[in-house]
Amino acid sequence: QLQASGGGSVQAGDSLRLSCAASGGTFSRYHVGWFRQGPGKEREFVAAFKWNDGSTHYADSVKGRFTISRDNAKTTVYLQMNGLKTEDTAVYYCAADQHLITTTMRLWRQYGYWGQGTQVTVSS
Repeated sequence: QLQASGGGSVQAGDSLRLSCAASGGTFSRYHVGWFRQGPGKEREFVAAFKWNDGSTHYADSVKGRFTISRDNAKTTVYLQMNGLKTEDTAVYYCAADQHLITTTMRLWRQYGYWGQGTQVTVSS
């Protein structure tokens, strides 16, 4: 079970850190992704962490501003969001799965485990 937290209402340019905790287990052999869904929009890929090589992957829209990381205990995955923009306003979801490859980890339908969303609202 995944538990996402850390959302809130901030102003443009501010930072937030989202957390995705693995309840009752660890992320040691799970790829973890963050997705978001804005009002009236499709769910979109934000960032992902691959457990097997430790690589990170980002959507072009957040590259250079967001950072995904995993704690040493492998129980929590973070999404550090800096330089937030109004267009980052969305419900953010974390997801995990063991069976992903680089070409599929940006596809939300490939993930089998999901946390509840956490709302991020960025105002100008």
